[in-house]
Amino acid sequence: MRDLDTVFDALSHSNFRTRFRLGAREKAYLREHGITEVIGHARELITRRRLAPEQPPNDGKQTPFHGHLVFIAQHATATCCRSYLAKWHGINAGKRLDDEERDHVVQAIEHWLRAQKVAGADKPPRQPDLPF
Repeated sequence: MRDLDTVFDALSHSNFRTRFRLGAREKAYLREHGITEVIGHARELITRRRLAPEQPPNDGKQTPFHGHLVFIAQHATATCCRSYLAKWHGINAGKRLDDEERDHVVQAIEHWLRAQKVAGADKPPRQPDLPF
């Protein structure tokens, strides 16, 4: 597994990967929910649904380009499918991701999201209004 500094240096030379940006809707979502909650979403998406299984369903096509800011971050960081995890991150396909590998993917996504410098994203998530 490659260290993230090496990965992000390589990604910075990819015209495809560097074109990804958060839109106004995604930035608003990040401000409203906070980086901590969004990273929780990333962990959930990677662990249970899309990336961690040995043979993810629809591998190579399982990550949409829109719909959640984690998806955009996955494309920007080449953590969107197992073949790109192997190519860019040195994490082999064909086996379930272990804890260290899942943490690496989440850290890559968090690193990219923080680099977007969305004002207000670091504040704690908004607490729901109590009915009394």
